[in-house]
Amino acid sequence: MSKFRSKRVRAPRIIGLCVCLLGPALVFSNPDPTGEGQYPTADETEGAASLTGEVLTVEAALAYARHRNPAIGAARSRVQAAQKVPAQASAFEDPMVTWEAWNAPGNFRIDEAENNIFRLSQKIPFPGKLRLKGEMASKDAEKTEAELKVEEIDTVAQVKKAYYALWLVYRNLEVYRRDQELVTQFVRIAEQKYALGQVSQPDVLRAQVETTRMINRVSTETLALAKAQARLNALFSRPPEAPLGAPQDPPAPAVPYSMTELEKLTLRVRPELLAQTRSLDKERLALALARKAYYPDFEVSINRFVNFDERDGFGISVSTSIPLAFKYKYDAGVGEATANVQTGQDELWRLRDLALFEVKQALVEAQTALEQRNLFLHTHIPQAEQALQSSQIGYQTGTLDFLSLIDSVRAIEQIHLEHLMAAANFERAWAELERAVGQELPRTVVPGAKPDGGASPAGADSAVGVHTIGPGPISPGAKWDVRSTPGGRMPGRASVNKTRRGVRAWPAKERKRIRALGIFKEASDASRRPR
Repeated sequence: MSKFRSKRVRAPRIIGLCVCLLGPALVFSNPDPTGEGQYPTADETEGAASLTGEVLTVEAALAYARHRNPAIGAARSRVQAAQKVPAQASAFEDPMVTWEAWNAPGNFRIDEAENNIFRLSQKIPFPGKLRLKGEMASKDAEKTEAELKVEEIDTVAQVKKAYYALWLVYRNLEVYRRDQELVTQFVRIAEQKYALGQVSQPDVLRAQVETTRMINRVSTETLALAKAQARLNALFSRPPEAPLGAPQDPPAPAVPYSMTELEKLTLRVRPELLAQTRSLDKERLALALARKAYYPDFEVSINRFVNFDERDGFGISVSTSIPLAFKYKYDAGVGEATANVQTGQDELWRLRDLALFEVKQALVEAQTALEQRNLFLHTHIPQAEQALQSSQIGYQTGTLDFLSLIDSVRAIEQIHLEHLMAAANFERAWAELERAVGQELPRTVVPGAKPDGGASPAGADSAVGVHTIGPGPISPGAKWDVRSTPGGRMPGRASVNKTRRGVRAWPAKERKRIRALGIFKEASDASRRPR
C-alpha cells in the first residue's frame, strides 16, 4: 500500500518541479532596464541661446535642428528599433513543454492515471535558415540607417533654405527702408521747389504717394519676416513666435565642381541609393532563403514517462517536415523572391537616374543664380546708381520732371531686390544641390582647378555684393543718400569703361550676348562721340 501511495505523490512532485524550473521564463522583464536607446534630452537653455542671440549663424541653426528636429529624432528611434531585430530573427523558437495524462480514472485523479508523459521539445530549422533571416534583418537595419541620413540631409537642406529665406526678408527690409529715406529726401526737395514756384502741386502729391507706397512695403515685408521666422522655428520644433537672431550674410558664392565630379560623388554617398542597395541585398538573401525552403526542418523532443503501478522511463523522438509533399508552394516562393530581386534592381536604376537628374538640375540653377548675381553686382547696380544720380541732378536743375525721378528710384529698388533674390536663389540651389548629392559640399576652390560655373576670384567682391553706405554693413535705420556709394563716389564713365575692359576677358559668346543686350551701348556711344 505504501508503494502505491509513493507512486501517487510522485507525479505531482514532478509537475511542481517543472513549474519551478520553467516559471521564471514566463516572467516579463524590462527589455532595456538601463534606459539605453532613449532619445537623448537636449540642453534646451543652451541650445535656445544660440538661436536668440543678436546674430543667428547657419552653423548654430543646423546644430540645433540636428538635435531637436522631430523627424530626425523619429528616424533615430527607428534605427535603434531595427538594430534589435537581427538578434530576434536569428534565434531559435522557444522550446515547448508538454504534459499528457492517459487513462485517468473517472474522478480525474491525475496521480492514478496509467501514464503521465512530460515532454520537452525544440524545433530546429535546417542549417542556414536562421543565419539568412538574421542577415536579412541586418540589411533592414542598415537600410534604416541610410534612411536616417536621408532625413538628416533633407532637414539640413530645409533649414538652409528657410534660413536664407529669412535672410532675404531682412535684406529686403533694408532696401525698402533705404528707399523710404531716399523718397523722403525727394519730398523735401519737391516741397522746397513748390514753395519757390518752380514745380506744380502734383509733384508734391506724387512724392507723398511714393512715400506712402514705401511705408506700405516696409509694413508688408515686416509681416513676411514673421512668416519666415515661423517656418524656421517649425524646423526647430519651437513655437512660431519664438525669437530668432538676425541671419548672417552667406559665404562667397562659387561652384567649384564639375558635373562629372558631382556624379561620382552622388553615386557613392547618396543615402537613397545606399538604402535601396541594402534593400536589394535583403531581397537576394530572401531568394536564398526561399531556395532553402526545399530542405526539411526538424523537431527533437525528450520524454519522461511516469506510469501508475508500472515502471517509469525516458524516451526521445525526432520528427521532420516533408517539403516535397507540396513542392509547388516553394516553387512559387522562389518565383516571388526572384521577381522581388528584379524589382529592387529596377528601382535602384530609377533612383540612380533621378538622383543624377536632380544633381544636374540643382547645378544649373546654382550656375544661373551665380551668373545673375554677378551681372547685377558688376553691371546693373552701378548703372542704376549712376542713372539715379543723374536724375536727381536733373530734377534739381529743372531739366527732368518728377515722374522720371521716381522711375529711377523704382528702377534701382527693383535691381537691388532682384540682386538679393539672385543671391538667395543661389543659396537655395546650393542647398538643393547638397541634398541631391547626399552630403554638404564645401565651396573651397581647389588650387589650380577651374571652377565650373564662372565663380569670381576670391576677394573680388563680397559674398552678397549689395552696395552699402560707407565701409560697414547697412543698418536698418541707416540713411541712404544717392551721393553716398562705396568709395565715396558714384561710378562714372571711367568705371563703366573699366567694366567694359573687364568684359573683353569673358568668352566670345558671353561678350556677344552682353553687347546684344545693349548694356555697354551708352558707354560705347560716348567714347565715339566727337569732342
